[in-house]
Amino acid sequence: MTSDSPLAARTSNHAGRVAKATRRHRRLGPSPWVERFAGLVPEGAPVLDLACGPGRHTRLFLARGHPVTSVDRDLSQLDAPACARLTTIETDLEAPGGWRPDAGAFGGVVVTNYLHRPLFPALIAALAPGGVLIYETFAQGNERHGRPRNPAFLLRPGELRDIIDGDARLSVIASEEIEATRPRPARIQRICAVSPSSGP
Repeated sequence: MTSDSPLAARTSNHAGRVAKATRRHRRLGPSPWVERFAGLVPEGAPVLDLACGPGRHTRLFLARGHPVTSVDRDLSQLDAPACARLTTIETDLEAPGGWRPDAGAFGGVVVTNYLHRPLFPALIAALAPGGVLIYETFAQGNERHGRPRNPAFLLRPGELRDIIDGDARLSVIASEEIEATRPRPARIQRICAVSPSSGP
């Protein structure tokens, strides 16, 4: 394949788009919602960064001393330091019989800008006693601002809170449904919930 072939050009263009997206996400930094509640995750507990993208929350929790498992269908955008505390899993979470986290395996589960409703039971079950779920994603009304517009990827009014309230294993610390203005206008829902500790 020569450097001026159509395939080489497409490959170069894709690599350029990935690099540009990665730089953009690094500039964004972690979600303020995730940063706000990151300290609730038990010290040194394993963290699952689901649909991790470029890894802004992977980097956050690695910097805080946690082992992190970063999962995405395409890890080519992941920008995180290689270290013994980082585990990466490239998988299609929406494929039938796809990867699911082990029950009780994580002290923190973090999901942002991603919604696949069938995953909720597995994510809740993945929390160890005292573990923390931090979730933030787009809601109906976001179609006014841009993508995603597909209802399959947009939470219905109050849906995220209803899902968590409907599971006796979790207690809600905080939740919001808002019109965000940064990093861009969006309609979002977000929640932080904890699993009861098994201690006295």
